[in-house]
Amino acid sequence: MNIKKRDLPLKIHKLEALFRRLPEFHAKRSIIKAELDKSWAGHRGEEALDYYLANLQGRQPLTLHGLRLLGCNGYFFQLDTLLLYPNMAVILETKNIAGTLFFDRSFQQLVRLQESGEDVFSDPLLQIQRQQRQLLAWLASHHLTDFPVIPLVVISFPTTKITADPTHTEAFQKVLHAAALPNKIEELHRRYPTNILTLTELEKMAHCLKAQHTPHDPNLLEKFQISQSELLKGVHCPVCQHIPMPRTRGKWHCLRCHHQSSDAHIQALADYVFFHGNTITNKEFREYMQLDSRFKATRLLKELSLPYFGSQKNRTYRL
Repeated sequence: MNIKKRDLPLKIHKLEALFRRLPEFHAKRSIIKAELDKSWAGHRGEEALDYYLANLQGRQPLTLHGLRLLGCNGYFFQLDTLLLYPNMAVILETKNIAGTLFFDRSFQQLVRLQESGEDVFSDPLLQIQRQQRQLLAWLASHHLTDFPVIPLVVISFPTTKITADPTHTEAFQKVLHAAALPNKIEELHRRYPTNILTLTELEKMAHCLKAQHTPHDPNLLEKFQISQSELLKGVHCPVCQHIPMPRTRGKWHCLRCHHQSSDAHIQALADYVFFHGNTITNKEFREYMQLDSRFKATRLLKELSLPYFGSQKNRTYRL
């Protein structure tokens, strides 16, 4: 049962908005695109896992995706997928990496080998060790100290070759392809046969975890050192992404592909919230949407039925 479904991360929404809003030849545009591609690859890798989760046999887990919790040390930790059974919890950290992967035990790093050369990544085994410790500490703070927590690294790219030093026991025990997950779960059930929680207790814990989830909302302008003044204003064409679209006769008109839209400003408002805040005045709306008329802005804002405060002249709308 899905207690917390897999949503498209807010980070991806914000990266897409930032990429849209950067001028074509902006110095940071390629960096943003690389980060966006990396984030999408990670998300698609997690989605690829769903097929194998749907094929788990026998006992069905309570599943939470993209769980982000405040740890006992005051720092947040995030779990790609958490499977809860009465006898155990299983953390799945998904990696969507192509090529040949070598888990380097000596230097605790992950090396990818490709024809184009080598890439070095942080060791996901160290990552899942931290996640395991943090989840165990969270459980202990909720008076559950004897509940097994098993972390696994799941490689979702099907043709990736996984290698490690023959003595790297942990890699052989905890790293697997997504297709091998159902068999691994059955193996873990045999290793931990005793139920620690009743179904009622398990559901209570799952909903408690979900209630304490805090979405990750990164400040991308701060991270990439980009000022608000560098971002493009106006309404994007939903078809060809040209900006700005002028508004005439009740529609936005694209000057490049000639597409017409009555509501393209809604996406622009979402971008505004990401980088400028969740309140807006008529003047700010006009400037951001590149409108030449207070009347047009007033009508659009009224159609959106936004909550507001202040007098007619100094009205501020909440987004």
